Amino acid sequence: MVDLPSGARARPPMVQSRSVVIREVYAAGYRSLRAIRFPIDRLSIFVGANGTGKTNLYRALQLLQASALGTFSHELAAEGGMASAIWAGKRRDRRGAIITLGVVFDTDQIDGRRPTYSYEISAGFASHTENGTRMRIGAAFLDEPQVKDERLIIGVGKRQITMLERRGPSATVRNEDGLRTVLGTELMASETALGALADPTLSPELHAVRQTMSDWRFYHEFRTDSASPLRRPCLAVTSPTLSSDGSNLAAVFATLVHIREDTAILDRVIDDAFPGAQLVVPEPGRVASFGMIFQDHPKRVFEIGELSDGTLRYLALAGALLAYRLPAFIALNEPETSLHPDLLPSLARLIASASTRTQIWLVTHSEQLARALANCGQVEPRTVLKRNGETWIDGLQLAGTFASD
Repeated sequence: MVDLPSGARARPPMVQSRSVVIREVYAAGYRSLRAIRFPIDRLSIFVGANGTGKTNLYRALQLLQASALGTFSHELAAEGGMASAIWAGKRRDRRGAIITLGVVFDTDQIDGRRPTYSYEISAGFASHTENGTRMRIGAAFLDEPQVKDERLIIGVGKRQITMLERRGPSATVRNEDGLRTVLGTELMASETALGALADPTLSPELHAVRQTMSDWRFYHEFRTDSASPLRRPCLAVTSPTLSSDGSNLAAVFATLVHIREDTAILDRVIDDAFPGAQLVVPEPGRVASFGMIFQDHPKRVFEIGELSDGTLRYLALAGALLAYRLPAFIALNEPETSLHPDLLPSLARLIASASTRTQIWLVTHSEQLARALANCGQVEPRTVLKRNGETWIDGLQLAGTFASD
């Protein structure tokens, strides 16, 4: 690894995640999620068999982030539109078919109180049928998912203050002086009010929530084929956080090694997973790269293109969880995919350690990984199951709390 020269500059501190954390998530009318509300911990583990709806829980969070990014309708359209995404069980009629997603945040204590932020968005069909003819609702294409309502509420003690409210194409925002202001632009069916708040001075609280949600990272499909982003050349640009596709992995490692200049944790994680191995990160030029030296071949550096799929995927997870600056929230979808079972205890320790720096949500079908996380993270994995076609979580009560809590 890198030897520090004498008189090297002081190392920057490890950067912690933001203080806004998710307390609760709810979803209704989305795929197998008929109506569910549940609490979220610093480290939340959801385990279950294929087909129980774990991915739908994960995807609901992605759609909430898309509302902050302004891509909510596009994301729904990309997964098949309302006809595909709407709850498939019994409902009264097509006009009443609505998808509602929401999230509640906790914040740091201010003046003896701990404010909460609650954001909710609803979407429905942009058309209905009258006398056998499809009729457009508002300024939208017939098959387009249409954002119907949005609201963001701040709770301080028993007070509930509506900071953002959108009904149809119009929205109002409460500014820092407490005055309601009409959002200047009439919103189209595909736009979200939260995503349209480009001016941070209009409402600093709303901007903070939007920035926090935009900062979330979802890691669910690290490709490892020969053309994958992980194996392509990476430009040497300081990278505090791993991108969702892992394309800047070499730059993330280079930032830790040559900017942070502290490899103790990184070295320990590599040795825990691959005993006797060493991660080699050369000083970057125009591009950044890395390689591995293994115990069986101490004089040879295996370049990125030579690493096995499992080794490369584990290194990508290490880059995501050890990065110089972790995002406010990390979601992992079946991180055990393609990993050798012997790597799962090391992965569990890596995830549990990262949860001290940020909030982590994990869905998995690996009982072994769930048990390992329960042992080292001192958390209780939640079992996802199907109940009459509806995704539910074992032990969850209708009030939105777990019986064990």
